[in-house]
Amino acid sequence: MTVHFINEIENLTLLLLEVTSKVEHAVQQAIQATFSHDVPLAQKIIDADDEIDATEILIEEECLKILALYQPVAGDLRKVITILKVNNEIERVGDLAVNIAERVFDMVSYGENMVEKLDFEEMTGKACGMLKKSLDSLTYRDTAIAAEVISLDDEVDKLHHDAYLFVREKMLQHPNQSGYYLDCLTISRCLERIADIATNISEDVIYMEQGIIVRHLHEGGTK
Repeated sequence: MTVHFINEIENLTLLLLEVTSKVEHAVQQAIQATFSHDVPLAQKIIDADDEIDATEILIEEECLKILALYQPVAGDLRKVITILKVNNEIERVGDLAVNIAERVFDMVSYGENMVEKLDFEEMTGKACGMLKKSLDSLTYRDTAIAAEVISLDDEVDKLHHDAYLFVREKMLQHPNQSGYYLDCLTISRCLERIADIATNISEDVIYMEQGIIVRHLHEGGTK
């Protein structure tokens, strides 16, 4: 394939990395906003989503242009398809960050000292770490990193299960605070979905490099 094709793919990959960094930061800020009941920060995350959506459209349009212009085949075609799929996955993470931020508007009504808060630090770190590694596997075309990400998914699933048990216990103890703890469960579910998306991206990288579809082959599959 031509040098122009290679350059365009590299530019698209860099653009993906940039938007992923913004999305990852949005997730971390959203978690911070839920813990501190920071409504202005939550609103800032929601407002910034339009920029992420616009970047998704730009990357998709560029991918379609490349497909029409260069008509790639085999491995080159898999590269473009993978970027298209990963681009969509990253936009979904941005939507999940917004979903988390939206919980703040309800959670703030319970006040700072009324509820026992659920600590999402470990789950956020693992989910965002998986997301970063999945993009590293795409950048460096490293299937070993991709396989590592896939293997980490069960850890986040367990943290989500633990969060569910915590929420169930607190709702039984404090039924008047059920709304708050349902918000916590929604946040946990969003983080679990981010880990699933990182797993999906890693599976796409393996497909790109090896031409093998590994979805559902590892234990538990993806969600």
